[in-house]
Amino acid sequence: MLSRRLTLFAVGLALVAAAFSWAGPRAAFLVAIGLGFGLVLEGLRFGFAGPWRTVVTDRDARGLVAQLLAIGATAALALPLLAAAPGELAGAHAPVGFGMILGAFVFGMAMQVVMGCGSGTLINAGSGNLVGLVALVGFIAGSFAGTLHLDFWTGLGTLPVITLQGFAGNGGGLVLTLAALGLVGYAAIRRADPGKRLPPLRLWVAAGLIAALALLNLIVAGQPWGIVYGLGLWGAKVAEAGGADLVATAYWASPANAERLSASILTDVTSLTNIGLIVGAFLAMRWRSSPDAPTAALTVPSWVFVLVAGIVLGYSARMAFGCNVGAFFSGISTGSLHGWVWFAAAFVGSFLGLRLRPLVLVPRKFTQAEGVA
Repeated sequence: MLSRRLTLFAVGLALVAAAFSWAGPRAAFLVAIGLGFGLVLEGLRFGFAGPWRTVVTDRDARGLVAQLLAIGATAALALPLLAAAPGELAGAHAPVGFGMILGAFVFGMAMQVVMGCGSGTLINAGSGNLVGLVALVGFIAGSFAGTLHLDFWTGLGTLPVITLQGFAGNGGGLVLTLAALGLVGYAAIRRADPGKRLPPLRLWVAAGLIAALALLNLIVAGQPWGIVYGLGLWGAKVAEAGGADLVATAYWASPANAERLSASILTDVTSLTNIGLIVGAFLAMRWRSSPDAPTAALTVPSWVFVLVAGIVLGYSARMAFGCNVGAFFSGISTGSLHGWVWFAAAFVGSFLGLRLRPLVLVPRKFTQAEGVA
């Protein structure tokens, strides 16, 4: 066991060293941060979709409260950092609009049907779950497809980008953010059964580590932790390699996106942390004494459904300007109003998804652990 764990440690170091060799110290730092996310999410069972489910079905608020703690701890430092370095650091700010709300609703529904969100899909794939890998392929395709239609969805009508700090000042924005997180946490705790209200020590530690990694990501990348953009970029590169002319599309013709499309994915900050996250999940899974990933005996129609559901997840996440990470976690922790609207719409969709899930006959072994998804 010792030799296996030393090998796993060497694999992590080799990945960081390779990133340093290929793209420099910044890339190496971002891959290391991604490794940290993967190790914490998989190793300490910190997740997003699973806790939303247990709040409704089991009256268990512990996972959701841990999410709110991580967001609050991140906001407490991220908002002052954004105020101190407005030209160097950017928040996860996006406009609220009809397409964004619909996308968040559909994403929340789909993530409960397939038991995985954006980060959960990466974790499940990295953990060796074949179903998670198929869902990831669909997520990549859906994220890319969403970029091709994003101008249509934003054309349905959007508000200007609104932030709480823009509304109430830097200090006031932080107070409003922490107060709102506290109210949501209080409501969840009040509804929960005794013994299922406050997180165990494992989730307190995980929340603190996630917050620290998110802040490092903000400082090193210059932007908050995200998932969806990198996956859409991977899909665009595959499409371009297949002969697609993306210069004619509005999204990929924009200078910033065209530059990323023409460059190596090792220059894209979201891709780097995504790669690290997948490998980190693999290392955490293999570190255990019983590292075998679960299998899922699905029928052919169920495999097709998993792929389609992954496409829906990716497409709706692009519509909504992010998933549980980029919109919910990073949006709220950097003061964006759209993060709160995303949370409300996705939670309603999640509630409906829980009602639909038994109808698709996906086994409970779908993920490494539902709490991780």
